[in-house]
Amino acid sequence: MTSAYRLLPSVEQILSDERISALADEHSRQAITDIVRQRLTNARGDIAAGGDAPQAHEIIADVVARAEVMALPWPRHVINATGVVLHTNLGRAPLSDDAQNAMLRAAQGYSDLELDLDTGRRGSRQAHISNLVARVTGAEAALVVNNNASAVMLGLAAIASGKEVIVSRGEAVEIGGGFRVPDVLRQSGATLVEVGTTNRTYARDYEAAITEHTGALLAVHASNFRVTGFTHTPEIRDLVEIGARRGVPVLYDLGSGCLLDSAQFGMMHEPMPQESVNAGVGLSFFSGDKLLGGPQAGIIVGTKNLVDLVAQHPLARAMRIDKLSMAALGATIEHYIRGEALDKIPIWRMIAMPPDTVKQRVMNWANNVGPHASAAQSKSTIGGGSLPGETLSTWVLSIDCSSVESSAETVAKRLRDADSAVLGRIEDGRVLLDARTVLPEEEDALLATLQTALQA
Repeated sequence: MTSAYRLLPSVEQILSDERISALADEHSRQAITDIVRQRLTNARGDIAAGGDAPQAHEIIADVVARAEVMALPWPRHVINATGVVLHTNLGRAPLSDDAQNAMLRAAQGYSDLELDLDTGRRGSRQAHISNLVARVTGAEAALVVNNNASAVMLGLAAIASGKEVIVSRGEAVEIGGGFRVPDVLRQSGATLVEVGTTNRTYARDYEAAITEHTGALLAVHASNFRVTGFTHTPEIRDLVEIGARRGVPVLYDLGSGCLLDSAQFGMMHEPMPQESVNAGVGLSFFSGDKLLGGPQAGIIVGTKNLVDLVAQHPLARAMRIDKLSMAALGATIEHYIRGEALDKIPIWRMIAMPPDTVKQRVMNWANNVGPHASAAQSKSTIGGGSLPGETLSTWVLSIDCSSVESSAETVAKRLRDADSAVLGRIEDGRVLLDARTVLPEEEDALLATLQTALQA
């Protein structure tokens, strides 16, 4: 084993190679040196595990490949052919053209982000977006922060810190990424009081738990899971009625921020912020980058007195939204106000796309690719912690990898490694590419990448 270690080249030997030396000039000597050292460390680990020592030319090739990856811009554009509309690992909702242009305008030079051009005096970055969100939801007031987890914690900290918050035991859940309702309550300074059972909670359970120490009633929409069978959850209007009678505000974490009725597309109805406002909820919280179809943001809507309390809390500044996301969110909300969300917002175009339209796109792909591919029926999902279990009928391009003497894993890897990276899914030894989640302007790049992957 000792002799195997001795076969490894030194760091200086690798750095003296002309290809590595050129990389050091192009990037930085320190960065390339770090890559070389890491590769040699990995080689020693392989030897310790019983492997052979790699040759110098193999190490050099690995260092060159790693340096090329390091030089790529990040995040890279990925063509989403998975059929998951809101793919969390791929950044969730792609933005509309108007939202992209709004971000570009905000990034180029200066803007009136916190300036009233009419008076020439300092203004509020929340003023414009608050008006837009209030218009589209019917709320008295609105506040926008950097994400929905922040919105919920900020609302609890402002309304119920040092007090008890009543939550159904079935809603004291982990939403995702370690975001647990009990933990958020604790961090906000509130005390969790669970009522009901995992599967059945009634309005009377909330009312029975109210004391002089109660700061709020909190409802949490199960946005990324579903409990079926012997279940019961009180209507939000019932909680509002109890809260009004007992002088306790009701807070509602809606999660997905669905401003359109999802039932019109053959899916279950997702709670809408407009419904929450109409029901009289004090504060409602929802995301900007899920079913709303905009950038990452946490949106708070409700009564003016409660929204003002939240806006004045010290944490509000720590959680405020940046100017680029603010610009994109404003443009996205405008689509709803103008009644053009289904035409302009990419995720709603995908969701609303009829199966026959998807099929025609796939048939065109299959004709382009040739005998290795065929059209097949399948299912798309919403993803992103929204509408759990709901699917949309779709069509996929099914790649017969055996006909090109490759495994599905190999072809999928080639697609991911391409300049125009394509992400699909593998089922029954075939690579499937779902047209529903591929943007029209990405089709040429997808087909070119696929042809190269099949010819490799």
